[in-house]
Amino acid sequence: MTLTQLKYVVAVDTYRHFAKAAEHSFVTQPTLSMQVNKLEQELGVRIFDRKKQPIEPTRIGEAIIKQARLVISESERILELVKAAKGEVGGEFRLKIIPTVSTNLLPRFLRGVLEQYPEISFRIKELQTSEIINMLNNDRLDAGIMATPLGETGFVEDPLYYEPFMAYIPENHRLEKEEFVLLGELKVSDLLLLKEGHCFRENVLNICEAAFPGGEGNSKELEFESGNFETLVRLADKGFGMTLLPYLTALDLDEESKNRIKPIEHPQPTREISIVYREGQPKTKVIEILAKEIKSRLPERLLDPNFGNTISPLPSR
Repeated sequence: MTLTQLKYVVAVDTYRHFAKAAEHSFVTQPTLSMQVNKLEQELGVRIFDRKKQPIEPTRIGEAIIKQARLVISESERILELVKAAKGEVGGEFRLKIIPTVSTNLLPRFLRGVLEQYPEISFRIKELQTSEIINMLNNDRLDAGIMATPLGETGFVEDPLYYEPFMAYIPENHRLEKEEFVLLGELKVSDLLLLKEGHCFRENVLNICEAAFPGGEGNSKELEFESGNFETLVRLADKGFGMTLLPYLTALDLDEESKNRIKPIEHPQPTREISIVYREGQPKTKVIEILAKEIKSRLPERLLDPNFGNTISPLPSR
């Protein structure tokens, strides 16, 4: 049994296809298939059911693959420990960020990290929370930046900042003349929401549930859900209701739109944004670098965990 064989097995499980696994492992398919077969022969079991399309692991195969991922992770940890002891940092780092964070966070810290640490090769992509959790569980990325707490076992959640929710109130709205918005004034029937799958949507619904237990005032004449805040703001300006925005999104609006932002009563509903990774993750040095750089580029008030009232990103129902 070799580390290379275990990596090939994990690749097949990840892509559920021998050709794709070979392509991403930078070997020929016959080479990868031969090594997987040799491992199966050595163990005396079938790791994959090749009759199914896409390929699926057998029951014993699932256990073997889970252990293989641990072995690979620990072997990488040895290399990272050696690098750390030498004061070195580098290599590929796979990072995923939820869309409601990436747009306004990445421009604040990414250039600084790339300039200071050119030896780190970042692979960054936007994904929704459920996809990031799945990839973390399958060791297909090194860390994710998303709203927490997640309620997942085996994860480390390192809080980066605490982002208040801001109310965007257009002209001629019932709350236009108010200096700030009370929780009791928020109604789902009046809110433009992000589409399902975005944890910010769940944050907002949980705020409304707290304000109106049982769903009072939540019937809607118009149901419209968008994948981005810009569309919600434009629809609000056209008279279709109000919306809630994260603090950094509100901060990056144009000056005219900023005049329509109103705070929500204290303690303000707030989302906790964390960098999340698996326990035993070997690339903790890079994670520490990212966390430090991100925190240095944010308004100091967002670093205070006592600033507001943290709202869960988990569905309330």
